[in-house]
Amino acid sequence: MTKDEFLHKFQLSPLLVNDQQKLLLAQPKHLRQSAVLIVLIEQDGLLQVLLTKRANHLKHHSGQICFPGGKVEQSDNSFIDTALREAQEEIGLSPDKVSVIGQLHPYQTISGFSITPVVAILEQAVDYQIDNNEVAEVFQVPLRHFLNANGHFSIDVQHQSGNHQVHFMPYQHYNIWGATAAILKDLIQLITP
Repeated sequence: MTKDEFLHKFQLSPLLVNDQQKLLLAQPKHLRQSAVLIVLIEQDGLLQVLLTKRANHLKHHSGQICFPGGKVEQSDNSFIDTALREAQEEIGLSPDKVSVIGQLHPYQTISGFSITPVVAILEQAVDYQIDNNEVAEVFQVPLRHFLNANGHFSIDVQHQSGNHQVHFMPYQHYNIWGATAAILKDLIQLITP
């Protein structure tokens, strides 16, 4: 999928809340607010999705695949500010290098986070300055990989708040799962009929 095709589909599609989100949102509780940056990069005419691998020494979610992002700080004026700030802190991606095109509905995790995905286009290749305290690796996955439903897997997991689907989208030696896979699934559902 090219950048122009993606932008056309993204801008014309209504945002929907999936069944899993309806279940979680129906159970009110205090949520820690956060935002992530879904960075799309056009390379050789096709879009790539930028992902990071969290550092192995981290206390929470070590070694997991995710988007750049993190908790909302008091100095942030919006979820966009949070996502851009975190991407700059984690991988050295300057906010002036990306064009924000929109947001997805917040994704609520069973661990008590509300994650607002911010979608952006990176217009040109950049050198990343990785913060090794947070990130072990930056890599790209072709968007077309996520468009193939044969690469989507899910399992039902019982939690105190009910039965939840955990999504998986493996790519090469990377296991993309959990909130990251669920957010990618929401993005794909938005841009495909």
